[in-house]
Amino acid sequence: MPRHGVSPCQNHPGSVRSGTPRLLWVSLGLALAVALPDSLVLWAPAAAHPLPAQGHPASFSPTVPQLRDAFGWWNLTCPVCKVLFTAINYGLKKEPNVARVGSVAIKLCNLLKIAPPPVCQSAVHLFEDDMVEVWTRSVLSPSEACGLLLGSTCGQWDIFSSWNVSLSAVPKPPPKPPSPPAPGAPVSRVLFLTDLHWDHDYLEGTDPNCADPLCCRRGSGPPPASQPGAGYWGEYSKCDLPLRTLESLLSGLGPAGPFDMVYWTGDIPAHDIWHQSRKDQLRALNTVTALVRKFLGPVPVYPAVGNHESTPVNSFPPPFIEGNYSSRWLYEAMAKAWEPWLPAEALASLRTGGFYALSPRPGLRLISLNMNFCSRENFWLLINSTDPGGQLQWLVAELQAAEDRGDKVHIIGHIPPGHCLKSWSWNYYRIVARYENTLAGQFFGHTHVDEFEVFYDEDTLSRPLAVAFLAPSATTYIGLNPVSPSFLTGYRVYQIDGNYSGSSHVVLDHETYILNLTKANVPGATPHWQRLYRARETYGLPNVLPAAWHDLVYRMRSDTRLFQTFWFLYHKGHPPSEPCGAPCRLATLCAQLSARADSPALCRHLVPDENLPTVQSLWPRPLLC
Repeated sequence: MPRHGVSPCQNHPGSVRSGTPRLLWVSLGLALAVALPDSLVLWAPAAAHPLPAQGHPASFSPTVPQLRDAFGWWNLTCPVCKVLFTAINYGLKKEPNVARVGSVAIKLCNLLKIAPPPVCQSAVHLFEDDMVEVWTRSVLSPSEACGLLLGSTCGQWDIFSSWNVSLSAVPKPPPKPPSPPAPGAPVSRVLFLTDLHWDHDYLEGTDPNCADPLCCRRGSGPPPASQPGAGYWGEYSKCDLPLRTLESLLSGLGPAGPFDMVYWTGDIPAHDIWHQSRKDQLRALNTVTALVRKFLGPVPVYPAVGNHESTPVNSFPPPFIEGNYSSRWLYEAMAKAWEPWLPAEALASLRTGGFYALSPRPGLRLISLNMNFCSRENFWLLINSTDPGGQLQWLVAELQAAEDRGDKVHIIGHIPPGHCLKSWSWNYYRIVARYENTLAGQFFGHTHVDEFEVFYDEDTLSRPLAVAFLAPSATTYIGLNPVSPSFLTGYRVYQIDGNYSGSSHVVLDHETYILNLTKANVPGATPHWQRLYRARETYGLPNVLPAAWHDLVYRMRSDTRLFQTFWFLYHKGHPPSEPCGAPCRLATLCAQLSARADSPALCRHLVPDENLPTVQSLWPRPLLC
């Protein structure tokens, strides 16, 4: 189970699960570096001065100044450098050299024991074309590489450099907290689904702790004689869910409803990321969409794109990437599948960039963001990470228009803003601060656990002005061996100020529902979905506005019993067997205050300065779920 307060989608020693894509990315990068000397010899023009054949990463200087000195020693001029890297890129894209890079990456994957050999081979073959394309258009592009090696007079190394969107010239109105609804005012119930992760190959009785990154499936083999196999309804381990469990969830929603609308924030396919095809991803999209429509009928559903929808996983090129590498195949399929729920304008935007806006009711604007454009794992952002797809600038325009109309706005997305690339995250934070009066709710998933992120005013970082709710996953996937006997899967329901003139549309409370798989998997038993808790009742909150969550964090700092309640619910009622001591508690609480990535100042009031490095070392952001 997760330890030290981090989310269960974090890497842990001995696990080959959610970190596999990043490690494969590193393997492919190393393979490119190892293959470069041969490419230089094979493809460099006569006038170029190639690196010496022994210039492999193991003997290559790690610092940029030393790199520049080394290239200066070889009399590499700017024109020659650009010709050289143009030739390298041309050579690398030739099929034999892509295959050479892939072969080296497979060897490295096996050597580093990133995954079992069959997984290494399948994953590298799946990723290699995209990776070579990205590297030759980013790190190895003539402008980037020569700018790094020879200085700004020869090009510009700006990968993941800082950038800012332009906010509206309209002055920010004075902060105006929402007024509580009048007694008896309508209340809407919004069903929130995230991280369903349907595994088409789930098979009861198979090994839930196999060597592969995903288990409980055909090919996992039988469990050891002393261990039980995968349950009929699911297993809390390195396993996703069979379709029957999702069908049970959707068919058993009655006691939690009725619902006015549904927010569905993605991650439909399973975690078998090493051999997914586009056909597999579209089957998952269409099968689960049809299931949602079957059981929710006329209730409007508003989806967002998860990081697992594409293949390779996390592969979401910005819209300027065209042809077979683009995401059009996925966005077009989504638009077709979700056409009954979305108006024409939203479908057009979805087809272009995977994000959209619509008005589900008078006075409320819903914005669905493609959070893959902020993802640290989206390797296509190496080419250009500056506001991919112009999404944040578009968001500013949408929020300004809503402010002008007097509308309120809900934002949904998959990856939470505090888990994003730094510049994207900081720009989003600025936007939230500017439009705090307009934003009524933010709803995300991805981490698979039950948490939140508080936003503060940028001037003092002390006044809470917004909160993002991070709901737990439906899937049981954790990737580590559980010790506790309780296995749970879940969903969330938000109570929101209802559909009437003057509504604030803010969240009034939320409830989390779970299925105890231990009981459901008993022979002859049937699944029983039940409410795990209500937020206000459980935490003693006066409301669920930002200040209440801020106060809760500081109460939990000193109230160990209250924190243990949070820790229990954070894990959907299935906490790790290892206790969460003081450093773990502070790291976990610090994460709840950190809606802005890489911003230690957000925890300065919570954690003494001398303890902050220790706490932050226990609190890395999840890489992939």
